[in-house]
Amino acid sequence: MSDVNAVAARISALKEQAKLTGGQSPLKTPAFFSLRKDLHQQLLNELNPEELADINPAEIKYHIAQVVNSVAAERGIPLTQEQRGLMTTELVDEVLGFGPLEQLLKEDSITEIMINGPECVFVEKAGRLSKLDYLIFENEDHLMHIIKRIGLRIGRRCDASNPMMDARLPDGSRVNAIIYPLALDGSSMTIRKFPKNALSLEDMCNRFSALTPKMARFLSMCVKGKLNTIVAGGTGSGKTTLLNALSTFIANEERVITIEDAAELRLQQDHVVRLETRAANAEGKGEVTTRDLVKNSLRMRPNRIIVGECRSGEALDMLQAMNTGHEGSMTTVHANTSRDALKRIETLIMMAGLDLPLKTVRDMISTTVNVIALQSRFSDGSRKIKQISEIVGMEGDVITLQDIFVYKQTGLDEKGKVIGHFQPTGVLPKCLNHLKACGIEVPMDLFAAEGQPAPTGGKLL
Repeated sequence: MSDVNAVAARISALKEQAKLTGGQSPLKTPAFFSLRKDLHQQLLNELNPEELADINPAEIKYHIAQVVNSVAAERGIPLTQEQRGLMTTELVDEVLGFGPLEQLLKEDSITEIMINGPECVFVEKAGRLSKLDYLIFENEDHLMHIIKRIGLRIGRRCDASNPMMDARLPDGSRVNAIIYPLALDGSSMTIRKFPKNALSLEDMCNRFSALTPKMARFLSMCVKGKLNTIVAGGTGSGKTTLLNALSTFIANEERVITIEDAAELRLQQDHVVRLETRAANAEGKGEVTTRDLVKNSLRMRPNRIIVGECRSGEALDMLQAMNTGHEGSMTTVHANTSRDALKRIETLIMMAGLDLPLKTVRDMISTTVNVIALQSRFSDGSRKIKQISEIVGMEGDVITLQDIFVYKQTGLDEKGKVIGHFQPTGVLPKCLNHLKACGIEVPMDLFAAEGQPAPTGGKLL
């Protein structure tokens, strides 16, 4: 199709093909669903969304509304103004967007959408999961159509030969889809939404009580002082959100390269290059891994490299980059404690296939990584920074860690909300001399334990 008239003609032809049953019905009753279902199916069969890209959405919405009115009148189905508007909106979403997902994506209170087949949809609100008490997909084919459309937007496939897909939506939300034969009970899709406006450390302090101002100030100084930082935590604990918040303290004149499987980071600096991995094609060729991109980024004159997540041998390349002129680089790993994060990094380095001695690996980690910030998701759905730890060296074959800040959970209230408090451990960080050399003034009272004077165990330059 090349113009609006051609689109209008094709949409108008749908009413001649629709096989609908009449009947009196209020909003969202069987007759309403029958009308919507038939029109949806006809739209799926007759309209190619790619052909509509250059046409004004308002024009398409107008013609779809005309079809709804005409078909409803022909079949004797009285629709209220509310019904007409609802059906028109749903049909427009089907043609131009992601179908029934559009309304869920627009609801800011929903942070995650989990689809376990076309008849089972869960959403997360305020850290709590709940099942939708209504169906949003017509059938498995309808769900598969939406999955394929999401992949098509960024050039990724999800079909029998490639039944798993990582993708992202235009707003940056992360999408994972897995289909039959790997998903036995129907196609499964998980969408992790991100706030329209990226959270800052100040937001995390004041709105979500995820850390204290003292912790936020210390982390900001670590980024400004170009300390290599690992953000650790479990799935859904907020690692990417914290990484994005930390990135705001990178100087605007620095050249930053981000590397991700599905681009989620939203850096505000001017000099940012965003790289994204690529899956293999149908012939099994053309794959570009995170490790490939990390190696290539070293030839792009970066000041800092930010890897969305290290999950394989790229951890070795990342540490080598941190240790060879790219100070202040950052990444995330899956781990439940700061100590576990070190073990995880060891394992990932071993996956590089170089058969390095364990002591060599630990020496590399201890001399390269400076700070570990541990994100945790608690039983009430809240997310907090549970530990900020510093790597201070080696004792024999063991990497030495010291906690600078910790969160202590003391119980749950009558509503199941977590009760606890953040506290400095009273330990003076070893990195203070480095920060001082970078011209960063660090007040000692940041590290004073509750009721205690500021620590004086270290001597600043």
